Amino acid sequence: MHVRMNDQVLSPPRAGRPTQAERTARTRSALLLSAARGLSRYGYGHLRLEEVARDAGYTRGALYHQFKDKADLSMAVVEWVNEAWAREVGDPAAREPDPVSELLALARGHAVFCRRDIARVVMALRVEFSGQDHPVGRELGRILETAVKRIARLISAGRREGSIPPGPPARTTALAFFGALEGAVIALAGQAPYDEELAERVARGALGLEPARAARG
Repeated sequence: MHVRMNDQVLSPPRAGRPTQAERTARTRSALLLSAARGLSRYGYGHLRLEEVARDAGYTRGALYHQFKDKADLSMAVVEWVNEAWAREVGDPAAREPDPVSELLALARGHAVFCRRDIARVVMALRVEFSGQDHPVGRELGRILETAVKRIARLISAGRREGSIPPGPPARTTALAFFGALEGAVIALAGQAPYDEELAERVARGALGLEPARAARG
């Protein structure tokens, strides 16, 4: 099953009747999409499972057949969005030839990814669960730590080869990179295509790089 992170859940065409596994996967995808919309708009505290099921076109019983409770559903949404981010942003960036190119590709790709409201569900939940000991908050913390470690590793590699100038510790710089990028993406919602360009500028500033025009000149 192929899921596109917008207002549609798409499956490849298949001749004949769908199998039970295909029907289950389709139901799960529709519920995840509906829940992601709800979490983005209303947050975890105001999410109502009956509304998630109804908006997806299923009964509440069908939802509970897939997810045991709201926390389980929200954890699945976070995992689903994170997998989509890795596929669309993280993995392509990893194919860049050097640390600076990879970091800037992450910044630009993240801006493009976050043009879709439901793709920003992780950011919304991170704010809501800040300082709380909750399974969803812990999973969000794990995802954040993974991202920061990746950025810090790239910063260290860039400094070793001389493409990134010396500065504060790599982890501290990585936190600044991540925070500045998230803030820019939130502030620039609806400002495509400038969001992508400005995300790169923010990334360059956090890394201590020259502006793009000067660097290319």
